[in-house]
Amino acid sequence: MASERPSTPPAQSTSTTPALPFGSPLTPEQVKRIEINRLKAKGLRDQREAEARKQNGSATLERSGSSNLAAGQKRAHSAISTSNAPATLRDGRSKDPAKNGGFRPLDEIQPARSFTKFVEYDFSKMTDTKGGFLTVEDDPHNKALHAPNAEDKPAHMTLKEWERHQLLRSLRDRREGPFEPGLSVMKKEEDKVCRECQSLEIDWKWEEVFGCAICNPCKDKFPEKYSLLTKTEAREDYLLTDPELKDEELLPHLERPNPHKATFHNMMLFLRYQVEEYAFGKKWGSAEALDEEFARREKDKKRRKEDKFKSKLQELKKKTRVDAYRRSRKAGGAGGGFGDEIGGGGKHTHTWGRAVENDEGIGVKSCVDCGMEVEELEF
Repeated sequence: MASERPSTPPAQSTSTTPALPFGSPLTPEQVKRIEINRLKAKGLRDQREAEARKQNGSATLERSGSSNLAAGQKRAHSAISTSNAPATLRDGRSKDPAKNGGFRPLDEIQPARSFTKFVEYDFSKMTDTKGGFLTVEDDPHNKALHAPNAEDKPAHMTLKEWERHQLLRSLRDRREGPFEPGLSVMKKEEDKVCRECQSLEIDWKWEEVFGCAICNPCKDKFPEKYSLLTKTEAREDYLLTDPELKDEELLPHLERPNPHKATFHNMMLFLRYQVEEYAFGKKWGSAEALDEEFARREKDKKRRKEDKFKSKLQELKKKTRVDAYRRSRKAGGAGGGFGDEIGGGGKHTHTWGRAVENDEGIGVKSCVDCGMEVEELEF
């Protein structure tokens, strides 16, 4: 080409130090110069910080010096000391007014207007009245209040120790495990055996409560004798009264937690053969006499129900007659007897309309002529 494009010549280096190729390591002379420059800069920085500390105190140093520290460096004790705190520093944590300029800054802060309508209670001066209930302090001589609650864990026990204590207590109540009476071959005449199979392994809880020596296999084998009855079953099936069932000498019972709800009273369980012995032998004489008494009570119950129904029906008739008499007097008649024609001298015959159910679900019929209403009962 005739004309060539002009190009900018490369910049001439004014430094006397020869340029090093890219990626080459520093020479010892260069490392020495860098370290000298770093120490000079550090000295200048320390000098400026000392001057700033004299002018503004340690607060300025705390704000500026902490940000200038290199990683891994610790601040000096004078930088974090509060002995020379300035007057402008407000420390709400200080409880001594002398250290905070004679006042606490948080005391001067006022709440917003929307938050001033409340009552601030001093709980240190309040007295717990226990909701009005009696406490140990109110009645120190009451043994019921001072008695420890067996269901609450003592303060000196751990949870594991309390669980072990509850387990041992339940085994002691059931007379099982380590609390089961031991069997001995030396005292056979004093040992109690099962009344069915002569076994030595009896249920000691039943023996203690019911006085019945029976083993667990025989309880399952003879349910017609050794099954348990609830209080309701004993009262309804054997016609026993509550005083008889509550008499432990007459009919011993075993208490168990109510399966329907934990807050209900414990169940009272009776042994079937003991209930039958008392009902058939002492109270009614025989099973036939119990059946006769049951039939008689059912008959009386049915009779009382019929008498109640008849009394209500009689009241309904009286109410109907009174309403008819009032309507007759209102129409100008002399009253007359029940069934007389209103306003005339003849016998009135009612013409009943269709029965209509009222709000209570009872059919009501009205007379077309006189408006008399009667309730219709279907059987």
